[in-house]
Amino acid sequence: MDEALLRSLTPSVLAILVRRGADFAAAEDAVQDALVEAFRVWPADPPRDAKGWLVTVAWRKFLDATRSDAARRRREDLVDEEPAPGPAPAVDDTLQLYFLCAHPSLTSSSAVALTLRAVGGLTTRQIAQAYLVPEATMAQRISRAKRTVSGVRFDQPGDVATVLRVLYLVFNEGYSGDIDLAAEAIRLTRQLAAAIDHPEVAGLLALMLLHHARRASRTAPDGSLVPLAEQDRGRWDTKSIAEGVDILQAALARDRLGEFQAQAAIAALHADAPVAEETDWVQIVEWYDELTRLTDSPVVRLNRAVAVGEADGPRAGLAALAELDDSLPRHTAVAAYLHERDGDLATAARLYAEAAQQAPNLAERDYLTRQAARLNTRRRR
Repeated sequence: MDEALLRSLTPSVLAILVRRGADFAAAEDAVQDALVEAFRVWPADPPRDAKGWLVTVAWRKFLDATRSDAARRRREDLVDEEPAPGPAPAVDDTLQLYFLCAHPSLTSSSAVALTLRAVGGLTTRQIAQAYLVPEATMAQRISRAKRTVSGVRFDQPGDVATVLRVLYLVFNEGYSGDIDLAAEAIRLTRQLAAAIDHPEVAGLLALMLLHHARRASRTAPDGSLVPLAEQDRGRWDTKSIAEGVDILQAALARDRLGEFQAQAAIAALHADAPVAEETDWVQIVEWYDELTRLTDSPVVRLNRAVAVGEADGPRAGLAALAELDDSLPRHTAVAAYLHERDGDLATAARLYAEAAQQAPNLAERDYLTRQAARLNTRRRR
């Protein structure tokens, strides 16, 4: 059973059902039922046209689930529209589905959460982590979004800003999480950039390319994390960096700065430094100031504290960090790093150990645990 194939076909099948008149929640349930049926049937009898098979079965599941005495006549009229047997058209509907899920009847945050869950393939836990909220809160938000669009015809696509937010979060999860979605996010953002002349679309594409260029160097052969300062810059993808910088410069020249362009500018400054010691931290702090003005995000302020610690010294970084809520994810890890830079190894070791217990994934937990052990070893010498 090719699970990757099923994952890649799911958005397109869902989009076809929505276009044929199924409300989103019912269409999603029908597609999930069809996937279960595929897992049962395909190992013994694989179809020649996987997408066509899924469309046909999902549509039948939808009809079976939505027939009732009160709506029987209306539902039976839809039977005539059942896809005819045979190959389904090879059309990529994924980006269109992103826009359809960003429906005007939903708030931006609800539209993003719904799309990440239904189309992006992220779990509720992963979405909750991205939004810095409890998993139960995010589950309720997604459920409310489904109820809001239940029965709504998806013929009014949402705005570009919401779709960009979804693509950004999908890329972030693919870049640092459990599921490899980064390349798919880049592919869809390229499609969007080709279709829409928008500086923030270009900024997001540049940001993705600049981060993705470093991917090969982010982990050691044993799978452990390698921090940016210790990465082998010879393994960075210079072609992607050059493309990202060119796209960013063209976007910035339009003088319509947005948060993705500002983030891309920070990534470009990191990419421009031949060695970590030559990183232009002063200019990075200036870009974080712009980003803070644009977003007022606590995560941005946390990253800014690190940059201030590099540009003006660890005491300045700790002062910036003290202004933030210490319950913010990775706050403890940043505090540990700045205390180590300031020479307080005992406090740094303790904070690294605490940060390891709070880490959102195994790789990060192992890295922080090793940092704590390294400092404890140094203190005993």
